[in-house]
Amino acid sequence: MKLNRTTMRTVDILKLVSKNPDGITLDGICEKLELPKTSAYDIVTTLVEMGMVNVTRGQKQTYTIGLTAYRIGINYTNNLDFIGIIEPELKAFAKNVGKTVFFGVRSDHEVVYICKAEPENPIITTATVGTKNPVYCTSLGKAILAYSDEETRRQVMGRIKFRQKTERTILTTEGLKKELDMVKQKGYALDAREMEEHMECVGAPVFGPDGSVMGAISVSSLYKPTEDYEALGRLVHEKALEVSRLLGFLGKIS
Repeated sequence: MKLNRTTMRTVDILKLVSKNPDGITLDGICEKLELPKTSAYDIVTTLVEMGMVNVTRGQKQTYTIGLTAYRIGINYTNNLDFIGIIEPELKAFAKNVGKTVFFGVRSDHEVVYICKAEPENPIITTATVGTKNPVYCTSLGKAILAYSDEETRRQVMGRIKFRQKTERTILTTEGLKKELDMVKQKGYALDAREMEEHMECVGAPVFGPDGSVMGAISVSSLYKPTEDYEALGRLVHEKALEVSRLLGFLGKIS
């Protein structure tokens, strides 16, 4: 995927300005980011007009983060309030099933692990909070993608570059589509040792008040041939629906 250079420069400038509460000059921005002055000036001027950056005029103009950027940050923080609801649920669930429990959200064609809860004697898992993994070979990713709208699913699947993790990894778009159809029929997804040979995971979608999928809950454990993963999947589905209700979801899963 080709990234837009101007957009990348804009984000870099906002990050830099936000780290300088006393202000930074245009020359300082250009020096730190190694940008041409004309390009940086055009971007900063636009950001000032949009309220993303403030300008203090003097012998040399300095720039600080603007009110609009602050409001966007506040909205992001408010959106994270749901973590306070989810975390105690994950902890109780991890204790109940005796396995490691995750909550993750989609970030483009990957999933990001946002919360993690472990039982008293947890197994070692490679995934930690902040880890990213592909959507096509994780129960979290498949659960989220299966319940995303058609346009989102199409865009995400168009950006996936399939790579074999184990001999069980799904490696084609057609294979993934069939898998997602199965996930919607069951209400939960399986990572049947597709990411790591020794790990089996099950995941189910979590919905927000507007009915859209906002993430997923998964349970991870060392693979055991005697484990009933379908039964575990149904249990995860029930917990995910319970969490969805706590977050204000009142609809039916379709």
